[in-house]
Amino acid sequence: MTAPEGPDLVTLADAHDEETAAEQLYRWGWTDGLPVVVPTTERVERFLTAATRDPDASLGPLAPRGAELTLRGLAANAVMAGCLPAYMPVLEAAVVALQQPDFNLYGTQTTTHPCALMVVVQGPVAGELAVAGGAGCMGSGFRANGTIGRAVRLVAMNVGGARPGDGQADDMDRATHGAPAKWSFCFAENRADSPWPPFGAQLEWPDGWDPADSLVTVAAVEGPHNINDHRSSTAGNLLRTIAATMATPGANTVYRGGDQFLVLGPEHARLLADAGLSRADVQQYLFEHARVDATRVGAEKLQEASLWGGYRLLLEEWGHRVAIARAPQDIRVLVAGGAGKHSVWMPTFGATWSQTVRLPRSAGDGFTVAPLNETARWADGLEAM
Repeated sequence: MTAPEGPDLVTLADAHDEETAAEQLYRWGWTDGLPVVVPTTERVERFLTAATRDPDASLGPLAPRGAELTLRGLAANAVMAGCLPAYMPVLEAAVVALQQPDFNLYGTQTTTHPCALMVVVQGPVAGELAVAGGAGCMGSGFRANGTIGRAVRLVAMNVGGARPGDGQADDMDRATHGAPAKWSFCFAENRADSPWPPFGAQLEWPDGWDPADSLVTVAAVEGPHNINDHRSSTAGNLLRTIAATMATPGANTVYRGGDQFLVLGPEHARLLADAGLSRADVQQYLFEHARVDATRVGAEKLQEASLWGGYRLLLEEWGHRVAIARAPQDIRVLVAGGAGKHSVWMPTFGATWSQTVRLPRSAGDGFTVAPLNETARWADGLEAM
């Protein structure tokens, strides 16, 4: 991060004039509109000590601006977000996820779609950092959740250049409306109340999966869409409610592909598991039944879907019912939340694939990116745009 011309921010902050320094950060456009913690030299150094890499390490460029992110810049944004130093490895992993080509950071940062950067923390590190995965985990009240998600967003804005605005040259975030989730969206998987193996266990790690692994998944999603079903007592009835909620003609995934996330509340997950269904069974059912009847889509919109989604040769085969995903595995299913018969669905920008990164298993190890499933491929050249 390089300061524009003006007062020396670090000098101001280290001279204990933090009110002036914080106001200068806002004027420079380095905040998300909320008050920030001023990144003094002392604070940034504490964060660098907790990182996994050398303090002078370069983490590479961030789209769309292409500015280089340094570990020091990441630490400064983490300080501003209100993080604790111990969160640094999780933030480093999130940055690795953002930089994967199939994540399409350029597209997700500049689209008119209101996608936010969702961060899901999994494994022992979630408990160590008190990242909430139970009741209210996607809302307010949890320091780790709020500040980790906020730090990732600040990095995307301050280094990547995705700042909202009215179309000026530097306003690269062109989201039509934006979304509250763009401030911060972070939660943990609820392993304790999940009836199935952890989310990371289903991924094809080149060197295997270990229950002691700590993972970070990042996806460019819409805010949570509630799925309310308090009365269903059978898996079939519950799945019909979920499928109908997901079969939304306006979702980007209908015509652009990509993956999406269904986060089941523990009570819904238990009902499905008690009926003998695995995570893969749920994915298969939703792939087959969460489809948009072509009669619910205007002719012009259907034509758009056929151009972008590669449906020209599939609509008749599918009985003119448009799938919301290209394959069952593209419907990512995990468990989070607390008591209550609710689940949530988050479609993505579409032209993006979520990325899951494993934190180093031991000192000296690097970050490992989980390979995408074989079905995670663009249907045609247009989808890479």
